Amino acid sequence: MAHYKVEQDDWLIVYLKYLLFVFNFFFWVGGATVLAVGVWTLVEKSGYLSILASSTFAASAYILIFAGALVMVTGFLGFGAIIREDRSCLSTYFCLLLVIFLVELVAGVLAHMYYQRLSEELKQHLTRTLAENYRQPGAVDITLSVDRLQQDFKCCGSNSSADWQHSAYILSQEAEGRRVPDSCCKTVVVRCGQRVHPSNIYKVEGGCITKLEQFLADHLLLMGAVGIGVACLQICGMVLTCCLHRRLQLHFY
Repeated sequence: MAHYKVEQDDWLIVYLKYLLFVFNFFFWVGGATVLAVGVWTLVEKSGYLSILASSTFAASAYILIFAGALVMVTGFLGFGAIIREDRSCLSTYFCLLLVIFLVELVAGVLAHMYYQRLSEELKQHLTRTLAENYRQPGAVDITLSVDRLQQDFKCCGSNSSADWQHSAYILSQEAEGRRVPDSCCKTVVVRCGQRVHPSNIYKVEGGCITKLEQFLADHLLLMGAVGIGVACLQICGMVLTCCLHRRLQLHFY
């Protein structure tokens, strides 16, 4: 009877090891995905970050990158712990899963908070940025961001092209008669912003605010979905790790 129980425990350990191994593989892939989403957000879309009032969006992306890298390292540790049946490594693995879960929870809370006040921040900040900072000394990054924003999203002004009438740049001699920046033009050539006819510049309902708000909302939802998916995997992983650790403890004692 005792021999049967030992044999049964051996099979349970084997099943738990296989389940945890499969989990760890998907967990590692999830970590690579989280890392890729974070890097893509910062590298490909960083041109818009300098025109945001807060750094919450960038902070969420940085946290995702950190969590993704930690997941991948933890995944390798998990493979080693499972193969060697090392209880101390399994304990470390569990602790790292818990840390990653908490990190992703923080990123999720930040993304949710930012999503709630995204529209109001853009309405207040983007209009002021266009009026006060565009083409001003020391605001090169903001100028490049605004130009890229208008060209990428085919829009002009925060709410409409009329917003540029109050811009310090447009009211200055440097504008050389431009009524909007050249980046508002459908075909960008020097001083094309002097003509504001719809055939020449982008006249988008809602202006750039609507476009940028949708863009950021989509990215926040993507970051949230990826984070939640990996967090759900982690809960399963922590349960399986505890079960395997317990079985190994009973098996060897």
